[in-house]
This record gives sequence, C-alpha cells and structure tokens, in this order.
Amino acid sequence: MKKIIIAIDGPAGSGKSTTARLLAQRLGYIYIDTGAMYRAVTLYWLEKKLPLDEQIICNLLDEISISFRNEDGELRIFLNNNDVSEKIRSPEVTNFVSPISAIKCVREFLVSEQRKLGANGGIVMDGRDIGTVVFPNAELKIYLVASVDERVRRRLLELKQKGVEISPEEVRRQIVERDRIDSTRQHSPLRKADGAIEIDTTNLTIPEQVDIIYKMALEKIRERGAPEIFGF
Repeated sequence: MKKIIIAIDGPAGSGKSTTARLLAQRLGYIYIDTGAMYRAVTLYWLEKKLPLDEQIICNLLDEISISFRNEDGELRIFLNNNDVSEKIRSPEVTNFVSPISAIKCVREFLVSEQRKLGANGGIVMDGRDIGTVVFPNAELKIYLVASVDERVRRRLLELKQKGVEISPEEVRRQIVERDRIDSTRQHSPLRKADGAIEIDTTNLTIPEQVDIIYKMALEKIRERGAPEIFGF
C-alpha cells in the first residue's frame, strides 16, 4: 500500500519547515523543503548578477540542478552539486525569493521536480502551494498560520543564531511584503487548500504542533491501511 502524502502550507514564519522536518522524522517519511528549492533558484539568479527579467530567468532554468541529501541527520540542499544550505537563507535571497517565485516558468519547473520527488508517497512536503497545486490530492493537507508579531520574533531568532544582524523593522517589512506578493501573485497564489486543516501556531511550541499533526497523520495512515511507520 502506497504511503501517504502530507502537504503543509502557510506563510513565512508559520513554522512549516521545522514542523514538517520533525514530523517526517517521526513518521519515518522523507521531508522535502520546497521553499529551499525556490531560494536556490533565486540564489543562482543573484550570483549571475542578471536583471529581474522573466525571460532571462526562464532561460536560466536549464542550467539548474537541485537535490537534497541527508548528512549526519541534517537535510542539506545542493545547487549544481554545491551545498547552498546556508547561502539560501541570506537576507538578500529573502528579499528576492517572492518575485522570483511568482514567475510562471519557475513555478512550473519546480512543481514538476517536486511531483517527481513525491511520486511514491511517504513524504512530508512544505511550501505555499503544495495542497493547492503540487499535490491537491494529498491525503493530509495542513495550513499553518501565526500572527505577524510571532513570525517576526521567530525570524529574528533564526537569523541571530546564524550570526545575521538585521533590525526587527526590516524583518517585519520583509514578512509583510512577502505575504502580499505570495497571496496576490497570478500563478499559484498562497491560499488554504480545499480540505486543508488550519492550525494557528502563534501560541504553540514546535513539539506541540508536531504532535497535533502526527496524530492526524496516524488517522489517515490507519484509514488507508498504509505500511507501519516509525512513530514514538
């Protein structure tokens, strides 16, 4: 029996990536960070120092290869065989990832790659259009939300841990602007998928939100009679 697909969507800072990664570990599933894929394309464009032009960026896609590797229990992302796991989290990439992500050819290219990665099920995939576009028939669809204040706090903490100095005002500006672009773009806008379960993570710890989704996943797995998972 095919293992299930779990799609986790939501805005920046809602806890998608951390929750999805820990959930996948708990289930014995594969975690796929689609946001990192968009960031990798953005990084490649930035390093080429080219104009923000749709056709130019579309032409770059043939030069791009993105892969994930699990190294010492940590998921690393590789761009053309170079580890860019830290580089893709830079403020510069953050500033441009939304406009790059809004380009139709970029979304089509990465959606195709994401579907290949998840073709056999047994995955937890997070992003902004997983339940709406990439896997609309996913057995479990989750939509995470959180207040802007809490998302700013989380992002500041993340950047501080990486040694990046940035003002709270700038982080807030980035998050609000990214919300605006993601929710209003023409292609695959950020929205709650049909049948998705919304969870407000503002006052939840990461372990709490993982527990909530884990229990939902177990129900879906039992419904399908899917293979045993490595839960605890």
